[in-house]
Amino acid sequence: MAVDVSRKKIPIAPPGPTCIEVAVPVPAQKSFTYSVPEPLTLQARIGKRVLVPFGRRRLTGYILGLGAEPGRYTIKAILDILDDTPLFPEEMVPFFRWMADYYLYPIGLVIRCALPGGIHQKEIRTIEITPAGEAALSGEGRLSPVQKEILRAINPVCSLKDLRKNLGKSVPMAAIRTLESAGWAQERREMAKERTRPLTERMAHIRSENLPAEGLSKIKRNIIDHLDAQGPLSIRSLKAEFPTAPNHIRDLEKRGYVKIVQERIFRDPFGTAVAPDSPLPPTPDQEAALKTLIPAAENGFMTFLMTGVTGSGKTEVYMQLAHAVIRKGKKVLVLVPEIALISQMAGRFRARFRDRVAVLHSGLSGGERLDQWTRILQGSADIGIGARSALFAPFTDPGLIIVDEEHDPSYKQESDLLYHARDMAVVRAKLAGCMVLLGSATPSVESYANAARGRYIEIALPRRIESRPLPEITVLDLKKNKGQIGPHRLITPRLQQAMKETLDRGQQALLFLNRRGYATFPVCASCGQSIICGNCDITLTYHQQEKIYRCHYCGSGRPLNTPCTICGSSSVKLLGFGTEKVEEAVGKLFPEARTARMDRDTTRRKGALLGMLKELQERKIDVLVGTQMVAKGHDFPGITLVGIICADLSLSFPDFRAGERTFQTLAQVAGRAGRGEFPGQVILQTWLPDHFSIITAKQQDFRAFYHREIVSRGELGYPPFSRLAQIKVKSADRNRAQQTAQGLGDLLRGLQKQEKFSMVPIVVLGPVEASIPRISGDYRWHLLLKSPESRALRGLIEDARTQTPKLFNTPKVKVVIDVDPVFMY
Repeated sequence: MAVDVSRKKIPIAPPGPTCIEVAVPVPAQKSFTYSVPEPLTLQARIGKRVLVPFGRRRLTGYILGLGAEPGRYTIKAILDILDDTPLFPEEMVPFFRWMADYYLYPIGLVIRCALPGGIHQKEIRTIEITPAGEAALSGEGRLSPVQKEILRAINPVCSLKDLRKNLGKSVPMAAIRTLESAGWAQERREMAKERTRPLTERMAHIRSENLPAEGLSKIKRNIIDHLDAQGPLSIRSLKAEFPTAPNHIRDLEKRGYVKIVQERIFRDPFGTAVAPDSPLPPTPDQEAALKTLIPAAENGFMTFLMTGVTGSGKTEVYMQLAHAVIRKGKKVLVLVPEIALISQMAGRFRARFRDRVAVLHSGLSGGERLDQWTRILQGSADIGIGARSALFAPFTDPGLIIVDEEHDPSYKQESDLLYHARDMAVVRAKLAGCMVLLGSATPSVESYANAARGRYIEIALPRRIESRPLPEITVLDLKKNKGQIGPHRLITPRLQQAMKETLDRGQQALLFLNRRGYATFPVCASCGQSIICGNCDITLTYHQQEKIYRCHYCGSGRPLNTPCTICGSSSVKLLGFGTEKVEEAVGKLFPEARTARMDRDTTRRKGALLGMLKELQERKIDVLVGTQMVAKGHDFPGITLVGIICADLSLSFPDFRAGERTFQTLAQVAGRAGRGEFPGQVILQTWLPDHFSIITAKQQDFRAFYHREIVSRGELGYPPFSRLAQIKVKSADRNRAQQTAQGLGDLLRGLQKQEKFSMVPIVVLGPVEASIPRISGDYRWHLLLKSPESRALRGLIEDARTQTPKLFNTPKVKVVIDVDPVFMY
């Protein structure tokens, strides 16, 4: 399936009986040793998948290297090797081990998260009723009511998952085993086929150009001439040119004129072509940055933090630096925070580097992602661009890793392996011995602190391209707007006037509000009860376009006419506001303006986001209303006005980073204005005009914000002055969740008193109920651990897990360890 990137075609061990180390994707912190049968020895190589017995199951594992000799113990043998060539290079194994150790996550599951989805084989267990079971059901045997119920649900065959679904409840395995012992049912185990496979197509090749053409029909001669002129072609493309080509091709193959070969083809994830470009003359600031970065790229591992105002030309620096690295025979990995930015970044790089660019992100289909992964393994791509999962791009010799918008919280994975792609990019660069460049106009407090301490080297781009001025920011106090009704409750008269002037000039406006939906706080008009989600302790948001109340945490919906759960009234007051209501207000104030809304609701369909960005670029949109999606690095030359509807929404979050995120979001969205030939302006509406995050955002002064924020972090002992680990406990049973959390808190405090943990201070906070106590039906409790050293935190948690594993594997309770948490709710 994968493509071989190894230069030496040798097994990982000499031929003969050998042992290999295999990472199995199970919740175990260790790898396992298996023997390799003689026929498979030559094929056993690091990076390949193997089918292994594991207990009663068969699982897909990954070869990591030579295994320890078993001595007097008997070890199991692998069942099969699933790949012709490795799926990942040997150089990535230390990186996988490092992540498994740091995030306290099983290495087999780390690798499964890293590889393209859909290629992992898994065993499907099904239960089948036997003839004896059918006879027993018909009254010829003694069956208990429970056994009858189970057999009827099985009949004739179903998976264990479907059996639970059919019965509407869990099925004790003891009951299944009893049915098997009696001969009434039998279990079957089959390996499910991979969902994602390489795409192949039948290709026609001319076998010989010198064969006589006598006796061939005109169309057959035309097909041969076409193949001679175009080279090998797929049968599909030949059929488009010659509708009857498949029939003629078969005859030509029999007569020796052509040969048909099944060949792998690569799916195109880009869709549209881009016009080539060439490097732009660097500005003085860019030239100074490149004079430092290009020589440093040859000196092994170093971390640079490139700061600068929005619109200062960081992407051009990235591309010219990448060109210098590629000329040295090395590869380049570029990370961007969200899929929405990949098309813009990939377009810029493709214009410069053409087909040497690969993309990796979750928005691709499984087949497209596998193809891009394979292109990197083959060496046909010098540059990989993608969101956080592109961190695992299988380059053997990276020379540069770029993390654009390094401050963005989207780099933190929030499910399964809870890694931070920015931090792990630095780790991967260190292990690979290459440069890593972090870039942001509003760097994270932690990264800037590393630069201040000398761990990172700061490169500054203090001016915009062509000396364009930064937008002028006007702060409007919403307390002075009280009493306004209708659209003016959201769009103040001052913002309305600025929008009118902008549209009259034929320019574009952007309105930012980081809340989607129409009404964010619907309440019963009779009793005042808010409309609460049935699965989460959170108020539903009314979405007018769908005419539904929607939960933004679990996704569940409730019809518009649903009566109040307290008093039964169907009368609801739609309080609060989101992007839908802002869009409606724009329509009332500017009915002639072409308005579009960019949020998760309008961009869910594949291609919708790219289509909207294209319309914006082509000036088919006059006013864009959007959430934080519009604030992240987009280049909209036609936008000269940015209106921030309510700047302080995120300040109320129960998170020590709330001020930092508010400043970054405001500075970034303000930076979308005036990036073209016309100057920009920003109207910032807020209830808290004196908050330092608002003041420094108005001044567009990150350093002023940093120096104020770092004092507060030091007083509270938060990062960068400490390292954090959060233990999240959740369960559908409120008491189980609370008891498990309290048990973990007692255990950690007891271990904390041991001598080996006394050298480094560790603070254990909690357990406390989460700020949103219930999400998706699970009750949530949190513990927070703080220490100057991450190793001490992880050591304490690992000791707790080793000494009392049952607390971390309590039935019906899920315990998640989050090292370096970003979201604290």
